[in-house]
Amino acid sequence: MLKYLNQTESINVDKDLFEKYKFSVDQLMELAGQSCAIAIARTYPSLKNSKQKILICCGPGNNGGDGLVCARHLKQFGYLPEIYYPKRTNNTLYENLLHQCIENDIPLLKDDVEYIASKQLHQFGLIVDAIFGFSFKPPIRDTFIPIIHLLKNTTVPICSIDIPSGWSVEDGPPTEGGIKPEMLVSLTAPKLCAKKFEGKYHYLGGRFIPKKLDKAYSLNLPEYPGTDLILLLN
Repeated sequence: MLKYLNQTESINVDKDLFEKYKFSVDQLMELAGQSCAIAIARTYPSLKNSKQKILICCGPGNNGGDGLVCARHLKQFGYLPEIYYPKRTNNTLYENLLHQCIENDIPLLKDDVEYIASKQLHQFGLIVDAIFGFSFKPPIRDTFIPIIHLLKNTTVPICSIDIPSGWSVEDGPPTEGGIKPEMLVSLTAPKLCAKKFEGKYHYLGGRFIPKKLDKAYSLNLPEYPGTDLILLLN
């Protein structure tokens, strides 16, 4: 049976990937973001070459980096991503990822949720939630409360990367209600909160886990079909 990871296990798996198996942060980010873009393209083909855009909401950490990579690949696939990135970092890796998006003519929206709402959200056929990852611990910081509130109340379908933002990694959505994504792309292995996911599409992404690591954590990862980088779990 496929294992669902708690927060400590998730952190330790990442640590092993970096230290024992010598993956770099940008290498894992590229694999993760590409997997998410492929899952979106497979699930929402009607958005390709359409007038509807995809809103990519990025946080300041690795989850946000996954979102930037996802945006770049979606642009290459023929989609129209736009990026909301309210708290940028001066880390060179993230600066380069953002630069790559800008050089691919991906619009960077104002850091203002009211501005996004004023653009009329029906212009977007999908919102990618790449704000918080598995290292998130409540409460939500003030900077992100407006965008989380918008995502909680929008009718536009949401695709969350690894963790629906604002959810507890282990316990799922907050008691007062949280984001309800239509799609979830679990990276490496699903986290415990994914058991509370009630959306339509749950993918596993990130076909890069060494067999030794799989065995060490008893992940019981399923076989990916053919050369696919993603696997539909539900």
